[in-house]
Amino acid sequence: MARTTPRWPAGSGTLAAVVVASSALLLAFAPARRTAVAAPSAALAAPIPDRVPPGVVLRVGDPVTRWVFEHNGWDKQLPFRIQWAEITGGPDVTEAFHAGVLEVGFGASVPPIHAVWAGIPVRIIAFREYADRTRRHAWVFGIAPKAGIHTLAGLRGKRIAFSPSQVQGQIVIDTLKAAGIPRDQVTLVELPSSIGGDVYTNALASGAIDAAPIRNDLVAQRYVRDYGARGAHILQHAPFRDDGGNIYVPEKVLADPGKAAALRIFIQYWGRGQAWINTHTEALARGYYAGKRGLPLADARVLANYTANVAIPDKWDGAIAYEQAAIDTLAPETKRPRLDAATLFDRRFEGIAGAAAAAKGIAP
Repeated sequence: MARTTPRWPAGSGTLAAVVVASSALLLAFAPARRTAVAAPSAALAAPIPDRVPPGVVLRVGDPVTRWVFEHNGWDKQLPFRIQWAEITGGPDVTEAFHAGVLEVGFGASVPPIHAVWAGIPVRIIAFREYADRTRRHAWVFGIAPKAGIHTLAGLRGKRIAFSPSQVQGQIVIDTLKAAGIPRDQVTLVELPSSIGGDVYTNALASGAIDAAPIRNDLVAQRYVRDYGARGAHILQHAPFRDDGGNIYVPEKVLADPGKAAALRIFIQYWGRGQAWINTHTEALARGYYAGKRGLPLADARVLANYTANVAIPDKWDGAIAYEQAAIDTLAPETKRPRLDAATLFDRRFEGIAGAAAAAKGIAP
């Protein structure tokens, strides 16, 4: 399969180089780093402690959860302190884990997998999915104005943005499979979507690429709104799942009994927060997306609705199968070892967030 280096949108060249170089270094040295990491300690098999000792701090990267916690005053009810970080997106979370500046990340299906491939053992401790996943996709394909693509079959022979460390990479490969397009009949342009706000849509509009998976929220709406007159449009991908989201944590954090106890409480409140979002989308739109981020209310409502209507499963069998599908899609493409998805989950936490979400309160 052909791959190329993209022409980065103006102003993003330095950042792009740093991201690509950092990701390459992480993968290049992953085998050595895995050798240096000790096997998971017995602490990961021990019951989660009931009490959080004094002085525990969790470093968490999830801006929406931060706003929900602070809006409801939950951060003041915790027996530990949270140090919030504005770090999101798989590559950035992996880098932050590697640098030791983040302990709790949120991402889609691929980032936890890629972290392990990069030599950073992590475990998933909470999982969410669309409650209406049979009726909506989290991602769509943005099509460049002059690409001449009107169906998924039209992707043959085109340049497609590809980020192997993010869910977008899985979406591309699964779409090509569903459309019956051999992977050597497209050009994959490696382009991490986390290097800047509109990097994919800018690359589409400039003609640097022909197609790219973009979020089926304000990103897709703005793309069509801004460039539709020139021929830009979107296409739905094939009917496979793209909706899962994980909270994942480095194993070395989970091996600390105090932090494990704090994480148990954190995901209870996180589950409660997901239930709160489901029933308070207008408050989220006005308070966070409009009030905090400064978006027009109409745009804020789009993002709040994209975030809402999620479910927290009590059992993780479906989540494990979902992660396994991502592994089986990307491992051959990226020449990484096949993993057993069950080993990505810390099942001591199974059901905790779901029980809290169902009760809309904190489980005892």
